[in-house]
Amino acid sequence: MDRLKVQEISSTQPQRKHSMLSSPETRRNKGTYVLTSLPYIYALGNVEVRFPNKSIENEYIHSPGLPKTTSPIDNGAFYSVLSQSQNRYLARKLSWVLTMDGKPIYIILPTDSDALDALLEAIRPSASPLDRSVIIGRKGPVAPPSRSGLEVPMVLIDHLFSFDYDNFQKSIPPESFADEMLRSSAEEMFQKMMQIANNKGATGKHRALNYLAVRYPAIYVKAAQELERNFSLTSVEADSTPSDSRRIISVVFSFSQRETCAVEKYFVRVDVTEEFPFIVTEMSPCFIR
Repeated sequence: MDRLKVQEISSTQPQRKHSMLSSPETRRNKGTYVLTSLPYIYALGNVEVRFPNKSIENEYIHSPGLPKTTSPIDNGAFYSVLSQSQNRYLARKLSWVLTMDGKPIYIILPTDSDALDALLEAIRPSASPLDRSVIIGRKGPVAPPSRSGLEVPMVLIDHLFSFDYDNFQKSIPPESFADEMLRSSAEEMFQKMMQIANNKGATGKHRALNYLAVRYPAIYVKAAQELERNFSLTSVEADSTPSDSRRIISVVFSFSQRETCAVEKYFVRVDVTEEFPFIVTEMSPCFIR
């Protein structure tokens, strides 16, 4: 696989620990302020379940429907138990965690029963290692110790969906995959996009990149077309585009000819002003001035 260079400008701020999201009184008195001031996130990863305390762990271990032939704490067992209606109370008590490469990055807080259903679906055993869970929501403070002892931010999710790579691949126009080589190019491109999406999805640039990785098939079509010309993706650059009232991110994809090293660039613009990103400018050639 060609070495891929990713460039973007970002800043990090230290996390502050407080209990703003976990206090019912605060939610009643300052809920509107809290929700409108929380930064948006658009993150990719894998959902896991953690026990917040020994009491809930013991309750789970002795719950009806726990498989006897597998580990009681893998996602298959969790899904088998928690998807049963009589165990729904446990699903509400457990801690839901988004991980990246096995490392916890967010505690997920479902906002309603639909979000809880989506979390349950996210831990269903996956058929492909390329499958991901995508969470869209608002990032709060670092979780209190009662949340499984993980010092990571909490996220109020407004939307969560399971990204099925096989189904996503089928959504790409079939003429882009006339042979196996072109199909493999799209998979290679997807793996590179997953490297790029190996971020916490908390900055505008990261949100734009993550959105493109799972919601914009055109980049995979372009990768297949470029492969036919012996070009491969070598870098992705994300930067803010000046705008009076909107926050627009320009993402530039650079493809290099494998024999001559000639470079061709294509760009797409994504609006990340509000919670749900969307395309402003479809993928087009990028001409250097």
